[in-house]
Amino acid sequence: MYNLFLSEGETLKVTIIIPTINEEKGVGKTIDSINKDYFKKKKWQIEIIIVDGDSKDKTQEIAKGKGAKVVIEKRKGYGRAYKTGMPKATGDIIATGDADATYPFERIHKYIQQLIDENLDFITTDRFAELGHGSMSVKHYFGNLILAMTLKILYFVNLRDSQSGMWIFKKSALDRIQPIEEFNDGMPFSEEIKIEMFSSKDIKSKEIPSALYSREGDVKLESFSDGWRNLKFLLINRVK
Repeated sequence: MYNLFLSEGETLKVTIIIPTINEEKGVGKTIDSINKDYFKKKKWQIEIIIVDGDSKDKTQEIAKGKGAKVVIEKRKGYGRAYKTGMPKATGDIIATGDADATYPFERIHKYIQQLIDENLDFITTDRFAELGHGSMSVKHYFGNLILAMTLKILYFVNLRDSQSGMWIFKKSALDRIQPIEEFNDGMPFSEEIKIEMFSSKDIKSKEIPSALYSREGDVKLESFSDGWRNLKFLLINRVK
């Protein structure tokens, strides 16, 4: 476990990475929900990086108008977006989440503060603690339960929400896991980073209660095919 050591006069910098593809209905709301007044009060610097999969709508334009840096990544994949965005982060702490307004970005400053106060290295959030109406289908819900159980049995990582995409962690923690380019390019990236963080004896990780809201815009997740890819990854990766 590593502390955040800042020299006198230095301020904490937080990078928020958000992958997007055709999220014009949610990206602005997502960025606006960040409590920037708290950041100013704490004198934290904030950097917002949008890793965009070559959107054809107004996603990039809206994000730039909200002060975000837009990085275009034409190679497809949820994991690919983070593999491109994380090395570009200049913050001491990295926070993540989707651009469809489903994650509670208005609470992210509290999660960052908890990371600091408890001297944690990695936090993942439990969406099941507060599921909003219409935020998750029954099929998606039970698929998540199966994946979480598989993760616990095969990897001894006990998480209630193994598929959550909101994480808060010290950037230095990335130096203590496998190289980021070795991670899966697709949806399994989410469970893979948790396996890496929670399995390392040098990293202090924790799952905390969070929330999930109903999304803005069209659903991108394909419950069965994405769930099967995640399950297959857990099985194949275990026997490597």
